[in-house]
Amino acid sequence: MRQRRYLFSRSRRSKVRLLSWLMPILAVSLFCGYKQIQSYLIQPEAILVLGGEEERELFAADFAQQHPDLHIWVSSGSPSWYTEKVFAKAGIPRNHLHIDRRATDTVTNFTTLVDELKAQGIDGVYLITADDHMLRARVIGEIVFGSRGITLKPVPVSLGRDPEPIEKSLRDGARALLWVTTGHTGATLGQTSNFLKK
Repeated sequence: MRQRRYLFSRSRRSKVRLLSWLMPILAVSLFCGYKQIQSYLIQPEAILVLGGEEERELFAADFAQQHPDLHIWVSSGSPSWYTEKVFAKAGIPRNHLHIDRRATDTVTNFTTLVDELKAQGIDGVYLITADDHMLRARVIGEIVFGSRGITLKPVPVSLGRDPEPIEKSLRDGARALLWVTTGHTGATLGQTSNFLKK
């Protein structure tokens, strides 16, 4: 009888332990599923292009032709004169193009623009970036833009490269959470630690 109670107790502890591992995974899966469904249902009111490669801006100019009523924000990337030329060649009115050069990395692509977009009443954006960069961009965007109620609809630019290492998404996701809670992106932490090593 005692052994039976011991086995029952041990089995119960194993189930509790397993459940404690499964609950966070289930919560994240449900959240991701909800966000995926939400991104299909929203009708974006603007286009956000994460600069950094000419292909992204060329793709965005073609995409903007299919959505002529939407304004386009290009965060960093090519020199302004070149970006203007790409969109002008595609027939996009200059007053629909907004070039923002404040971002220094993917996290600041979002943090520098989120409040400006929200102030303009934008609740959903098409997010354009390279396919290998999209996971990291979505992790950051869901945190930063999500904190202001702005949803993302990803539009990846296929460049045929391998996806970025997951560590970049985790690192920048943590930086995005830092920004939401403190207003700082943590961009200078790496610079400071490199300085201290010298």
